[in-house]
Amino acid sequence: MQVIEHPVEKLHTALLSTRKDLIETYQQFSRPEKTLLEEGLVPGNSLFKPITINSDSDWIPAHPEDPQDFQSFYVNPYRRSPSSGHNTIYIQTIGELLNFLKKKKPRDAFCIVGITMIDLYPRDSWNFVFGQASLTEGMGVFSFARYDDHFYQRSYAGRLKKKIKLKQGDYSVFEDYYTPPVTSTLLLRSCKTLTHEIGHIFGVKHCQWLNCVMQGSNHLEESDRRPLDLCPICLRKLQSAIGFKIADRYKALLHWLEDGQHSKPTQAFQDYKHWLYKCLRILEGETS
Repeated sequence: MQVIEHPVEKLHTALLSTRKDLIETYQQFSRPEKTLLEEGLVPGNSLFKPITINSDSDWIPAHPEDPQDFQSFYVNPYRRSPSSGHNTIYIQTIGELLNFLKKKKPRDAFCIVGITMIDLYPRDSWNFVFGQASLTEGMGVFSFARYDDHFYQRSYAGRLKKKIKLKQGDYSVFEDYYTPPVTSTLLLRSCKTLTHEIGHIFGVKHCQWLNCVMQGSNHLEESDRRPLDLCPICLRKLQSAIGFKIADRYKALLHWLEDGQHSKPTQAFQDYKHWLYKCLRILEGETS
């Protein structure tokens, strides 16, 4: 196993930038926010871990690419931010893929993301992808197929032989494809992939700085190693695109996890909940 650990100075530059104006905008973060972001760069901290490479089949050795620091994200002319007229993220269950999404994309959409039970292959040379996004089109798609524990068994149902008539609110099939039970593990995996693909639509590239939901993944074991949230460098990218208080983001995520009105399986999210509470203890100055 290889551990990728960048020098703190390099991570600090990746977070702040070398441009005076971007360093000045960084100073607009509150003191607790800067404490969270900068302590996350220090080796051995309890919140943000280094990237681990377990084999040559992992994403980073298999797909070499330049790392994206905050400055290169900020100056990218193709990156996207919501506007008053395009500020909604839509999630659409689909069978056919990107052409279908183009027809379904509402006028006020910042982006639309399709979820499907079809296994995804972007080109013949790839074995599969969990998801794919188009920055210019504001569209993405990801597949539940390989999140099913039965996917690799010969008995896997795949496309249904008989069409099932859906009841209102029924999400048990996706365009005549079998859908596995929505377990907490499947929900966690799906949230990671959905967050990752929407991050690409904002212009955030694959993370090579710290353990982060924006890391690429070539297989399920590698995908499971990713955390659910962003490292400090990618968090600043998203914050600059949307504009939010970091504490408000983490409180909203906790509210979604603990909302008793909408029952959902969240057992697999327990470590993430503890992580959010740790972050909020650092950010407690935000609530005063």
